Amino acid sequence: MMAAQVLALLREVSRLEAPLEELRALQSVLKAVSLSELREQAAELRLGPLFSLLNENHREQTTLCVSILERLLQAMEPVHVARNLGVDLQRGLTHPDDTVKILTLSQVGRIIENSDAVTEILNNPELLKQIVYCIGGENLSVAKVAIKSLSRISLTQAGLEALFESSLLDDLKTVMKTNDIVRYRVYELIVEISSVSPESLNYCATSGLVTQLLRELTGEDVLVRATCIEMVTSLAYTHHGRQYLAQEGVIDQISNIIVGADSDPFSSFYLPGFVKFFGNLAIMDSPQQICERYPVFVEKVFEMTASQDPTMIGVAVDTIGILGSNIEGKQVLQKTGTRFEHLLMRLGYQAKNASTELKIRCLDAISSLLYLPPEQQTEDLLRMAESWFSSLSRDPLELFRSISNQPFPELHCAALKAFTAIANQPWAQKLMFNSPGFVEYVMDRSVEHDKASKDAKYELVKALANSKTVAEIFGNPNYLRLRAYLSEGPYYVKPVSMTAVEGAE
Repeated sequence: MMAAQVLALLREVSRLEAPLEELRALQSVLKAVSLSELREQAAELRLGPLFSLLNENHREQTTLCVSILERLLQAMEPVHVARNLGVDLQRGLTHPDDTVKILTLSQVGRIIENSDAVTEILNNPELLKQIVYCIGGENLSVAKVAIKSLSRISLTQAGLEALFESSLLDDLKTVMKTNDIVRYRVYELIVEISSVSPESLNYCATSGLVTQLLRELTGEDVLVRATCIEMVTSLAYTHHGRQYLAQEGVIDQISNIIVGADSDPFSSFYLPGFVKFFGNLAIMDSPQQICERYPVFVEKVFEMTASQDPTMIGVAVDTIGILGSNIEGKQVLQKTGTRFEHLLMRLGYQAKNASTELKIRCLDAISSLLYLPPEQQTEDLLRMAESWFSSLSRDPLELFRSISNQPFPELHCAALKAFTAIANQPWAQKLMFNSPGFVEYVMDRSVEHDKASKDAKYELVKALANSKTVAEIFGNPNYLRLRAYLSEGPYYVKPVSMTAVEGAE
């Protein structure tokens, strides 16, 4: 019944020149109609008049039409939309109102996701051209949806050919000239496409756009360098991307720029990004190989931890955490000997005295460095972890505990995470057991008030309770208390017993 009312109102709208009242009524009725009812009537829905009304310069009318079209288009199959509303979609992409563009691009997204419908878009070069030009608009939301659409189109061979072997490539290069921001958006698209497969990267490289990005990365403009390194780091997340960068000599060039950074007064703009690049490279390939081949990287990280600039310290701390997140990386750091001991002392100092944000980053790095999976807990590695822990401060356990008592949930969680990292190591369990009040602190549920803190405490209890050595070190009664905490879950609240008081009403 309601669906019939929708059809009647649509017919009414198509007859009138200024159907504001009818549009309001249609919007109201649509709220009461289910999507399944609309789908049954999909063949009867005539949306052309609604799209035509978008072309008039009337704010409320446009808003109402967008709202109504969003609902009605959901009831239509993507193939039907692609075949019957192609011209309307094309007009929608050039509409001055961004809400119309976003509506249109969302439909393009539905079509692209449908294997039967996507060919309709690939065979419509004018529509593809308008999607490309949406990247150059002022509205970032519109640009992002356009980038996502083109990236999705490029997942097929036909899509790659449509984008890189036609006049669309020239449109893409024209759009790039709009301004710096738009140029970076196009680079973002190119990196997204390049990351999919070696073949996709080959199309992007042949287009000349990857080369242009790399040329800007190693150019003289320090601000451009800082932006480009983030995109190149994204490309390096893939194996074929790293291979390409190595073959093109880009990794060596980045290393050389780090070498020359000491004499560049503006290096602080790009150095953090360059160091992050190598940190990610090391953990994705081999920490040992990367650190041996590019010793300047390790040197710079150590140097940055002693900086007075919190930005530099933060990046160095994050990178140390990344490097030390696997056994090979830990061994690379261990080989630096007393230098790493001094770095750990600085890490402990910053965890105690830095800004809240940097404290959290230091605690996260410490957690990453100290964690050893049970299957990798050899005597040598356990000794190393204990030695690193001792280097952090005079009493690291008390340091973490004092941090966890500060009234900031993020800090509290970061300190609990540091405890959790060492909780399955026998030497740490002995320290915890022998620290006055520590076992009670672990068992005390009243300390944590928010969900994140309760979850973090539960992870600590879980790490202790699941350890093979904890029953022996903590004693059986404490072990049973840990198991009980574990089975009760993170959010358990002990029932308050109601004691009858004589004379109470």
